[in-house]
Amino acid sequence: MKTEKIIIRIYDEVGGDAAISVSDGEVVYNKIDEAISNKISVTLDFQNINLIITAFLNACIGQLYSKYSSDELNNYLHLENVKPEDNHLFNMAIKRAKEYFDDQDGFNKSVDEVLGK
Repeated sequence: MKTEKIIIRIYDEVGGDAAISVSDGEVVYNKIDEAISNKISVTLDFQNINLIITAFLNACIGQLYSKYSSDELNNYLHLENVKPEDNHLFNMAIKRAKEYFDDQDGFNKSVDEVLGK
């Protein structure tokens, strides 16, 4: 049985070398979500991307943790051509997403306490 897979080229999705827009991240998220929900493997290709911010990563990757387990994402989502100096951004976005979606109420309460609400 052949596993279906798609490649999403971030450069094409964002229209350039900067992955900074939350709305672009949401477009990518929707494509990833549709594929994974249909059991299709997804590769995100970051070739020619020179600037990435966590807001983009939170929108396209982080919110996947609200719907899928880490195991599912490890099986279906793959990254290519990520610059070594950007690895920490991915790690930070994933860590925050896991913390948030594992305990949304506790996370929100902590934020409110820090902000004095």
